[in-house]
Amino acid sequence: MKKLILKPGREKSLKRRHPWVFSGAVARIEGELDVGDTIEVRSADGEFLAVAAYSPHSQIRARVWDWKERAVDSAFFNERIKRSVEQRRTVLDADASDAMRLIHGESDGLPGIIADRYGDTVVVQLASAGAERWRDEISESLQQVTGAVSVWERSDAEVRQLEGLPPRTGLLRGSVPAAPLVLSEHGLLFQIEFEGGHKTGFYLDQRDNRLKVRALAAGRDALDCFCYSGGFALNMLAGGAKSVTAVDSSADALAQAQHNAEMNGLPQAEWMEADVFQALRRFRDQRRDFDLIVLDPPKFAPTVSYVEKAARAYKDINLLAFKLLRRGGVLVTFSCSGGVSADLFQKIVAGSALDAGVQAQIIERLGPGADHPVALNFPEGEYLKGLICRVSL
Repeated sequence: MKKLILKPGREKSLKRRHPWVFSGAVARIEGELDVGDTIEVRSADGEFLAVAAYSPHSQIRARVWDWKERAVDSAFFNERIKRSVEQRRTVLDADASDAMRLIHGESDGLPGIIADRYGDTVVVQLASAGAERWRDEISESLQQVTGAVSVWERSDAEVRQLEGLPPRTGLLRGSVPAAPLVLSEHGLLFQIEFEGGHKTGFYLDQRDNRLKVRALAAGRDALDCFCYSGGFALNMLAGGAKSVTAVDSSADALAQAQHNAEMNGLPQAEWMEADVFQALRRFRDQRRDFDLIVLDPPKFAPTVSYVEKAARAYKDINLLAFKLLRRGGVLVTFSCSGGVSADLFQKIVAGSALDAGVQAQIIERLGPGADHPVALNFPEGEYLKGLICRVSL
């Protein structure tokens, strides 16, 4: 097997089983390599450390497949995918939803691979050079292990550009899914745009948090920012909110949200097509206020180099939200930026409350559901962070 040799002293993170090798740690490559090839990673003195996938165009030069010497082949992927799927069998009550994340990248020992199941369809994202190299084996194993009728690819996330990979979408195995796909979640139905929607079509990681927001909504005037296809807004309506205003910049997403409300027989929200930052300022100037606000923005910091800019954006929307909350009101605020730590996010929210001139308490910390595990050796997997904050009376 071809080898990647580290610089002296750069093996420490790998010995702690962190699965990434950055370009700055690489001393040399031994052998001719193609994108996604499997390599041995060795220390400067020749000690074996891991087998990994090679990515010559990325700052993450190699992603670890395994910590022992072994072949990476179709049997490897079948074994890993079967293990990942089996581990999901007990983490979600069947009555809660018929959709679930099956593979969660590095946290399941499958770097760069995401797979979500919607009924008989599995939607997969391949975001790394190694995952791209083994596309056929991965899709075949997914269909074999899950029994899915369709395996659909949504490898169009911006992170592929960092790997030097073009976007790819389309059918990988089986037949084209019967459109539209509809999932059931805690008694609500949502139509899924698996071909062109966000992520794989829906934000499965917010499943538990949507239910928490439903429980907070009764009798409140509520605002859902970055509402997408209505996940939080519909739960506010189902929870008995007095009124719901839902804001998103996408007309298509708002039309989908409105359709989802109709499909569930719910009253309609005030669906508002607008830039959320501008809408919040307009609400402030109009002296509108709310009892419950949800902020679930897109990823402001795709890498750590964006953290400073992202922090300003998070500060802006949280400051405005605190100004719009009535006394006793509740802010449910999220960051899905892996480059923004939980500590930093709390500091940003705390600074926002201070600048807004309000006293607030954290009454609960939120994260993704149990089908989105975080490996202890890979803290970067803890990307979704949320706080439920109550403004003092």
